[in-house]
Amino acid sequence: MFRRNRRKIWPVFYGILLIVFTAYVGLDTFVIARAVSVVPQSEGTEIAAETSSAGASADAEINENVVVQETETLNGDVADTEIETETYTEIVTDTDAETDTEIETSDTNTSVTDQNAGDSYNAENVIDSSGAANVIDSYSDENMSITISEYREYDTTIYVADVSLSSKNYLKTAFAQSSYGRNVTAKTSEIAESVNAILAINGDYYGAQERGYVIRNGVIYRDKAVSGKEDLVIYTDGSFGIINESEISAQELLDAGAVQVLSFGPALIEDGQIAVSAGEEVGKAMASNPRTAIAVTEDGHYLFVVSDGRTNESEGLSLSQMAEFLRSLGVETAYNLDGGGSSTMVFEGEVINNPTTGGSRIKERKVSDIVYIGY
Repeated sequence: MFRRNRRKIWPVFYGILLIVFTAYVGLDTFVIARAVSVVPQSEGTEIAAETSSAGASADAEINENVVVQETETLNGDVADTEIETETYTEIVTDTDAETDTEIETSDTNTSVTDQNAGDSYNAENVIDSSGAANVIDSYSDENMSITISEYREYDTTIYVADVSLSSKNYLKTAFAQSSYGRNVTAKTSEIAESVNAILAINGDYYGAQERGYVIRNGVIYRDKAVSGKEDLVIYTDGSFGIINESEISAQELLDAGAVQVLSFGPALIEDGQIAVSAGEEVGKAMASNPRTAIAVTEDGHYLFVVSDGRTNESEGLSLSQMAEFLRSLGVETAYNLDGGGSSTMVFEGEVINNPTTGGSRIKERKVSDIVYIGY
């Protein structure tokens, strides 16, 4: 009998298995929690989402805009779905903020690079009157302030000391070995040390000439004029003037309030205008040289200026180039002092520039006098 009914039992058994399987599939579809599904809208989007059994957390990395497909959670609670959506929205917002920051940083870096490139061009090719290339030293007290800056113009290094004084009496001159005489010389640094100068440059090297006015600290030492010679006069009020020795005597200058008269030349700037021609030079001097100049700006600052030259690092300046450079600094009056191997700047006992002797050695030349700032 069992064997007779076996064919009837098997269909029933298979039917039961089918019912059990169908129930399992339905449970998996409608009861077991599903993760939030994220579908990218563009290529390259990477999404990683994880959801707990309550659907309460989500972590995602987003490259582009995405679409969130909502799926029923374990309890089919819409609130849980909204929480997931809000969390996801916050992640997108943060990612956008980071992207904006990176873009802004990139733009800023580009701007800095472009600006640096512009600065490099200005420094090497044209006069940049917006400011010094590099401030290298300074000094200040209740009576004066001095700032030493280094420029790079015309393939030449130029040192500029910007000086502000509470009294014009701090602008002085000094002789080598504290004595007036044609063959009395010393290095600029040595003369500066002897008078405790804070800042000093070489003067007009009066001792190399037999004529030309020499008035120092209100005393006439030489009154023999040179026809057509341009001198710099520093008056009691600290103002600068350019005179022609053919037109006024040394005594008349003293009577007019001259304290210092420097006789080398020529004048570089007068009344804010360039006073030298493009090809003008001193005697047989080369076109490109170490130079020394002294100037006053419109706002009353004094400028002590020395350029290097005759080396591989610094070509040197012509008179017109020095004048152009000084005009870019707002100079009202400027005068050329002894140059070449004499050109030296000393600040607080240290030689600032690179004095050259014959173009082959970095060495100070002995000179007759200095112009300096000190007490």
